[in-house]
Amino acid sequence: MTDADAAARAAERVARDSYGRLVAFLAARTRDVASAEDALGEAFAAALRVWPTDGVPANPDAWILTVARRRQTDSIRRRETRTAAEAHMRLVVDEIVAAAGEPESIPDRRLALMFACAHPAIERGARAPLMLQTILGLTAEEIAAAFLVPPAAMGQRLVRAKTRIRDTGIPFRVPEKEELAERLESVLDAIYAAYSKGWNEVGDAGAPEIAEEAVWLGWLVVSLLPDEPEAKGMLALMLYAESRRSARHDATGAYVPLDEQDTRLWDGSQIAIAEKLLREASRSGPTGRYQLEAAIQSAHTARRMTGVANWPIVVALYDHLLALTSSPVVALNRAVALAEVEGADAALSGAMASLANDKRMLGYQPYWAARGHLLARLGRTAEAGEAFTVAIGLTTDEAARAYLQRQLAELQQS
Repeated sequence: MTDADAAARAAERVARDSYGRLVAFLAARTRDVASAEDALGEAFAAALRVWPTDGVPANPDAWILTVARRRQTDSIRRRETRTAAEAHMRLVVDEIVAAAGEPESIPDRRLALMFACAHPAIERGARAPLMLQTILGLTAEEIAAAFLVPPAAMGQRLVRAKTRIRDTGIPFRVPEKEELAERLESVLDAIYAAYSKGWNEVGDAGAPEIAEEAVWLGWLVVSLLPDEPEAKGMLALMLYAESRRSARHDATGAYVPLDEQDTRLWDGSQIAIAEKLLREASRSGPTGRYQLEAAIQSAHTARRMTGVANWPIVVALYDHLLALTSSPVVALNRAVALAEVEGADAALSGAMASLANDKRMLGYQPYWAARGHLLARLGRTAEAGEAFTVAIGLTTDEAARAYLQRQLAELQQS
């Protein structure tokens, strides 16, 4: 491995493990998220220039933080007069210098930053996306894909939101109970969107870490807000999925769908924790989106573990969830479950028919994969082949693409 390769890997590790923590820390006093991101970006660029020659420092996180602090201080100095900025910069510099010596002691302000991003002054459609960019460093294009929004529109939302935080001086703190309800939904949405990225993009080397980070944030929210049922519902939902991670691929790395997985590979301890969280959530509050989604995953788990078909229960849960969210993704999942109760034809002619006119589905891989499977069950080979071909083209994960290619090959041979 060359020195440049070692430097790049070290910088990548810091970006993967500490990006959100460093952004939250740098932005906490200035309340300027964009400036913190810019300073951090310049620090990473400096690392890639310096580390191949000077070597990777013993404490890469501290090195990145120190350089970012200098860039941030220079930016503040350029923006403000020396008199106006001096006291402010002294506070920022003193705290960051102290923290840089012991990066493990850097206060973790990610949750505070997330609640700042969820402030009522930020437009609702930008709150969860802003958290994904600031906490996990996702690009506007990646976030736009997750929320089925054009990248240009998402980029504009993010810029406006960061400007709003800076100009209005939104505080970085977990809000009081009376302020919590409106903001909590966006925080949970961001955490779960991050988990979904880590779960779906299994071929991405950093995806498991993103999923682990999301689960950690979920535990943090639950520990801080133990009486919030939706927080427990979301954490339960993630743990149900995590319990199946080892069974998603066989020994060759091939993708294995839920109903074909070896349940002996499932993590029983995570399932038990998820069940406990779901029971607690159901007792302490009204049924919300994440509680319903967790209940659906509980039903899937029970069906596979016991062998008892419970598809009508799954459809009924999706009915409640669809009434609550009006989400096209929920409608799609409901259609797939309905096919197990009333047959593929009923699913295609009903829910799937309405989704065909939804432009958001044109680039949504699960829609085309589900359509291909349902058409194949009806013997409509040519149409199924077309749907599978589109799904393959939209798939970014190699294992999932290989699975769909096998499905298409079997269809063509039948």
